[in-house]
Amino acid sequence: MKKLVMASNNVGKLREFQTLLAPLGWEVVPQAELGVGEAEEPHGTFVENALAKARHASLATGLPALADDSGICVSALGGAPGVQSARFAGEPKSDEANNALLLTRLREVSDRRAHYVCVLVFVTSASDPQPIIAEGEWHGEILPAPRGSGGFGYDPLFWLPALEQSAAEIPPELKNTLSHRGAACRHLLDRLARTE
Repeated sequence: MKKLVMASNNVGKLREFQTLLAPLGWEVVPQAELGVGEAEEPHGTFVENALAKARHASLATGLPALADDSGICVSALGGAPGVQSARFAGEPKSDEANNALLLTRLREVSDRRAHYVCVLVFVTSASDPQPIIAEGEWHGEILPAPRGSGGFGYDPLFWLPALEQSAAEIPPELKNTLSHRGAACRHLLDRLARTE
């Protein structure tokens, strides 16, 4: 198995990436296991934050690194929470608080369109001049109240009209094939396969 450090301590994301990358021979090690703290995420775009996190984890470990920056963009909120999705309601990070704030902001809003965004950055080293960048999107709507107990983050509020279910109600295997993270991961794996 080839080893890479995942520049995240999010248990849900780690589980998804371990499932997606294991069949291709990658062992995904969370940065916390290697004593790496979280990188700063000062940027206004998903790609800049993901690149900063990947370089930070690779520099600290000497391993190839994979970073994900993702979030939900709500049309009626001008794309917010966007890169602030994990901290939408402030610190400490809380899915419940974030979901409650999103529902409050959309209380009188009829346009419920939203999409998840995932940007993945893979670097072979901290100074990699040509990082692999892959992006995916997943479109849906925001429900007026949470539904389902699976997934994480905004999944209980993310309605998939074609399936008539929330992202928190669908099985993890289906989520991996449909989600923004799954789409970005497929693009990344295609790129990785071409570089080997």
